[in-house]
Amino acid sequence: MLPALQSCPRHLLVCEKSSFLQEKSRYSAQVETHYYNCAVSFLLPECGHLPEKLKSAVDGFGNYYLVKNLPLHEFIKKKFRDTFVSKGKLILSVDKDTYEELGLQGKPSLYSGKMIMRYIVSIDLTDEALSPDGKKFARIKWAFTEKKPLTFDFLLAWDSGDASTIKSYFSTYIVKECQPKITSVISKDLLCPVLRSRELHGKQGECCSSVELFEWLGAISNDINCNNHASNFVSSFCCPEPNTVIEKAYLCTITGFITPGKILKLLQLLREYFHEPKLSHWVSLMVHGFADSPVSWREGEHGFFKGGDNLYNFVIFNNEDYWLQMAAGTHDCCPP
Repeated sequence: MLPALQSCPRHLLVCEKSSFLQEKSRYSAQVETHYYNCAVSFLLPECGHLPEKLKSAVDGFGNYYLVKNLPLHEFIKKKFRDTFVSKGKLILSVDKDTYEELGLQGKPSLYSGKMIMRYIVSIDLTDEALSPDGKKFARIKWAFTEKKPLTFDFLLAWDSGDASTIKSYFSTYIVKECQPKITSVISKDLLCPVLRSRELHGKQGECCSSVELFEWLGAISNDINCNNHASNFVSSFCCPEPNTVIEKAYLCTITGFITPGKILKLLQLLREYFHEPKLSHWVSLMVHGFADSPVSWREGEHGFFKGGDNLYNFVIFNNEDYWLQMAAGTHDCCPP
């Protein structure tokens, strides 16, 4: 067997605990700077139906748009930037040949190795030097329209105004309006880990750790049976101990192009979920980023060409404590 096949890809899981009530809590920044999200799911233990506020929020996620064969130069036009961009960057992850043909300034990928085969090009769309009569704008426009014309299919969403403006703005292109897909699963008599908000690393015989919970949530999200034995040929994964049987659990998943703003609103509603007494003292909110996104958090490079893990999860407790779990895969910057 080749040595490369014998070694497992690197995976990274960062866990931290905090409180929503702490002045220096970073939970908003963690959500706001994870830009490209393809799915969000929340698990409500001891719940058999979706509360009205959460149902309204899920149903009101709104549409996003697929624009076909959109030239890259559309994003540097002054009209586009004035209409949609208050702050932001256009970030390209390109191979060596495309980078050389574009002729724009960039930097080697952090994961190129000795032979640099991929480059990152970043363009600040709010840069004053990007005025239509400036040399910088002229060079970028030339690169995108004449030197190396690039067209792609883009998913677009907008939180700051009427999302249908996207459809009217790009009316000369093929624009498809897309709706998020919503699925719900109600599990009954489910083995569930015992948690304590202050015990992130768990406590032998008393409560489970954040890592154990993360693995269990992955199994529940993928409908994997956790009532197994070590001798089971198909799967030996079991619910971590100590655990308890819960009568029912509600899992809701929304799939599509989901903006950080919508996730923050959902997170706030899950905090408010405990304003009335509940049988369970925690809920979870898991967010998956696109596997082929050029970045994960902030401008941290995402190794989408090898792996693609790119997700985070909040465990929200009824005392306003929370756990945050952030996972990244091979060729990814460490989560912030």
